[in-house]
Amino acid sequence: MIEGYENEELVDTIFRKTVAYEPRGDWPLVSDIRTVLDFGGGAGLHYKLARLQNPDIRWAVVETQAMARRALELATDRLMFFSDIEQAADWLGDVELMHSDGAIQYVPDAIETVRSLCATRPAVMLWKRVPTSDGEAQKREVQTSFLSDNGPGRLPTASDKLVKYERNWVPAQAFLAAHQGYRMIERSSDPQERGTEQFRFVRNG
Repeated sequence: MIEGYENEELVDTIFRKTVAYEPRGDWPLVSDIRTVLDFGGGAGLHYKLARLQNPDIRWAVVETQAMARRALELATDRLMFFSDIEQAADWLGDVELMHSDGAIQYVPDAIETVRSLCATRPAVMLWKRVPTSDGEAQKREVQTSFLSDNGPGRLPTASDKLVKYERNWVPAQAFLAAHQGYRMIERSSDPQERGTEQFRFVRNG
């Protein structure tokens, strides 16, 4: 059993799967964007697809300390890894897009993290796979998955293990209210994961 997202074996598995992964497809959203802050972007999975559309895009991944440390060997002048939101924004200089796919539910305080991301003043904030709840308090649960389910593509080893970590249901009203200075232009069920939502916000003014 592996516990927590800082586990070395889990981090290394996600890293190696990402290195080997060769994405295909289009991502029109990023074709004209210069800078992206990718919250919870692993070892740069989303960047690998984005650079196919836009080779000059600059991409800052914000991750756990363990993942950011492991992924640093992949860093370039256009891809960098951080465990601190402000440092990532400073490196980019100007954040055009904040992108987060299935990550906010794994931080200890989701609402405070949303506020910190809003403080970097990205022009657009795109959230995917956010599990929301109707209550006021953040509800916690223990989630399990197989090691092979973490990261893109196939597991690079023959063995598989269970992974256990905390997952939070994010209070919907508090999540929306945390986006001060932004207006929501999209909210819908996320087709990637049952029971989650996707959102898009644009900065006012």
